[in-house]
Amino acid sequence: MTSRTVTLLDVARAAGVSKSTVSDALQGSGRVAEATRERVRAVAEELGYRPNSAARRLRRSSTGAIGLHLPQTATRLDYYMNLAFGAVARAQEEGLDVVLLAPAGGASGRVASRVDGLLVIDPEVGDSAVPGLLDAGVPVVTGERYLGPAATPSGAVICDNAASLTALLDHVTERGARHPAVLAPAGTSAWATALRATAASWGQEHGVAVALRTVPFAATPQEAEETTLALLRTDPAVDAVICAPDGAAPGVLRAAATAGRTVGTVSDRMTGSTTSDRMTGSTTSDPTAGSTTSGRTGEAGAHPRTPLLVASCVDGTATRSAEPPVTAVDLRPAAYGRACAELLCDILAGRTAPDTVRRHAWALETRASTAPPR
Repeated sequence: MTSRTVTLLDVARAAGVSKSTVSDALQGSGRVAEATRERVRAVAEELGYRPNSAARRLRRSSTGAIGLHLPQTATRLDYYMNLAFGAVARAQEEGLDVVLLAPAGGASGRVASRVDGLLVIDPEVGDSAVPGLLDAGVPVVTGERYLGPAATPSGAVICDNAASLTALLDHVTERGARHPAVLAPAGTSAWATALRATAASWGQEHGVAVALRTVPFAATPQEAEETTLALLRTDPAVDAVICAPDGAAPGVLRAAATAGRTVGTVSDRMTGSTTSDRMTGSTTSDPTAGSTTSGRTGEAGAHPRTPLLVASCVDGTATRSAEPPVTAVDLRPAAYGRACAELLCDILAGRTAPDTVRRHAWALETRASTAPPR
């Protein structure tokens, strides 16, 4: 290998350690055993590794900024905007600016020369910018795990996405659903992958046929409406639809109205008197009450007398302001962005060791779209 082709990841693989350990060993920082430090330095010398000019400059001084990389669909989704605001607020508390990176990314050397560290949110295996960002020579914290073959990030903040969808499926089942459907996101992010896998595994475990339909990662309400209408036409026994993408659930409500399906409980065995309750973690909540929409005469082949439960994997303005309001998982995006920035700040300041993984809590907000009638 030549010095131009050898990277930190090459050294890490040859030495049998993580990229962050290599970085700490070569910089004389972090909690690295002396024997490991010597082995890493010997491997780096043998391979001909030479740090680039940006990395040398970063060891001498701080840029006073961190970079933020979001998915290409981020500009259309409230979730990512709220997440970004949370990250900025936490970074400012450390005296750091936040540089929003272009979705297409750029050369890792140019990125590393402008920031002290990077936040990479919901990294997709198909995003060509991610491998370079992970190997940019600065600490990197990912929001959710990266499932592709690239350098290991310095840290990660993750949600239990399997548990959140499980909670939604358990909830609609308790409300009387017997044939739920999931509009799962396409793509190769950890979130999308977990939701598709959980929909299948939950159905197998409970002996329930979950109708799984794939929609774009950032599906619009219209795309969700079209998918739901097609689903109800081909599988009219569906009595609950869980929509994954942020902001798409109102499209499911429109499809229900078009098909003549009243949104609300599918069982008259449940009763309740409150309009909303909250569940944290992966346990289920008590039944809640709320209004239901009036059914209209639907299309041919629809089942206008079978009510439909509607829920969303992402809470936001669209679910809270819908009519009826939609039961949803509150991923607390501002707090999530803050947690990602906090982990990166802790790593940069030496308060936390690299390779740290922190968990972020979610909450299930139950509303009228799955509530028993008054």
